[in-house]
Amino acid sequence: MNTSIKKIVSYILIALVLIFTLIAILGIWDVISLEEILKKILASLFIIFVASVVVLFIFTVLIKNNDKAD
Repeated sequence: MNTSIKKIVSYILIALVLIFTLIAILGIWDVISLEEILKKILASLFIIFVASVVVLFIFTVLIKNNDKAD
């Protein structure tokens, strides 16, 4: 794997951790409603998960079978 890709992914993960930490702190201090945000975050993650499963299925079944036929 390319080192620049690893750095980009690392920075994205760091940013996500900081965002989730900020949301948690605001929820603890009752600045925001944590239940609503948690429902939206989980629903968004579920949608992303389902979409990536479909894309992975398409890549492994359709594209990989075409490579073996050549």
